[in-house]
Amino acid sequence: MTQADKARAFAALHQPGTPLILYNAWDAGSAKAVAKAGADAIATGSWSLAEAQGYRDGEDIPLAFALQIAGRIATSVDLPVSFDFEAGYADDPEILSQNAGQVIESGVVGVNFEDRIIGGDALRSVEAQVARIATLRRVADHADLPFFINARSDVFFQDSTSGDHSALMEEALTRARAYAAAGASGLFLPGLVTPELIGEICTASPLPVNIMQTGQAPDHATLAKLGVARISHGPAPYLKAMAHVTEAAKKALDL
Repeated sequence: MTQADKARAFAALHQPGTPLILYNAWDAGSAKAVAKAGADAIATGSWSLAEAQGYRDGEDIPLAFALQIAGRIATSVDLPVSFDFEAGYADDPEILSQNAGQVIESGVVGVNFEDRIIGGDALRSVEAQVARIATLRRVADHADLPFFINARSDVFFQDSTSGDHSALMEEALTRARAYAAAGASGLFLPGLVTPELIGEICTASPLPVNIMQTGQAPDHATLAKLGVARISHGPAPYLKAMAHVTEAAKKALDL
């Protein structure tokens, strides 16, 4: 399949009620292992991709290096690949546009693109993030690629608990509607784990909803019934894999 074919196939996998399940990878080897398990698509996670190379999350790993890894993944599996673009590695619109072009050139078919300001807990204003999403969409349109922009909002991922989340729903939906109008393809809400609120956001959002499964969210069957269209696993696969390596190494090193 061409990159455009993969992009269309990837978008079509986002169906409320029958969610796309993404077991996040961090390099070509882990991506091939996930593909062997029967995955429909591959997605990187910024935390695990950075940690696997000795960097920290938050755009610490150089973008060129991260995209080299993403490109190797895209050429190593015959599946659509989504890249965690974090906040685009740029504040300046022109640099953001250039970076987005490099992402597309790597062969991936979509990105996570967050509204948190890297290095802090504050979120960009709705207006600022709308302009940034529109920049990504223009770059993709210029490349004639139906690129999937998974608009990540950290409304529920800030310094809050699940008990505070009801009061944050209005802001989350305001951002969902604005991001959709700007050209986003999906809405990613890490930190949202309350079933009632997940169902409410899935019903009201103009975009298919992505929930992150870290063990605190409802199980996959429940998320499907609530209308979730995409379930990702963030850093959990990397953490589990490294814990297994550590335990195996302890046994191997034991005389």
